[in-house]
Amino acid sequence: MLKSAVRFVVVTVCLFVSVVASAEKGSGLSDYPLGVGDLIKITVFGEENLSMEVRLSDAGTVAYPFLGELKILGLTTGQLGESIRGQLADGYLVSPSVSVEIIEYRQFFIYGEVEEPGGYPYQPGLTLQRAVAIAGGFSERASDDKFFVATEGQGDESPRKVGINAIIKPGDTITVEESFF
Repeated sequence: MLKSAVRFVVVTVCLFVSVVASAEKGSGLSDYPLGVGDLIKITVFGEENLSMEVRLSDAGTVAYPFLGELKILGLTTGQLGESIRGQLADGYLVSPSVSVEIIEYRQFFIYGEVEEPGGYPYQPGLTLQRAVAIAGGFSERASDDKFFVATEGQGDESPRKVGINAIIKPGDTITVEESFF
């Protein structure tokens, strides 16, 4: 009886971990690089004065107690948590436990033939079609197949042509072209 109960618990935990891992992988945000404008929450368990919510500055840095200015642009939440944990363990705390989560992603931008062009809060799972809906829909002159996305941090940031179901990421700039007919 005890063996089967333990086996049930182990199988259930493995299934749960598998579902969570595949959900993170499917969202494409588990390896999301932090960028200017992201609002993050850093939690050091048992140390309220070291836990904080902070928005990344234009320089991609945050001021952190004891450690000073941390350059975190491009790091994932896991990498940042491990970096802070390591630095706090180096003379400040014994075995610190650090968690970093994203509270608010940086905006995406949409321009061209939409009703309300501008910057909007990013939502996980965002597609071009949803972004257009957030911007009030297509204007009367919008093309039905000329959509371009420039992804922040891709070097030259040259726009690439995409379809209506393209995945949009935080910081992306979308352009909806005008139809000629």
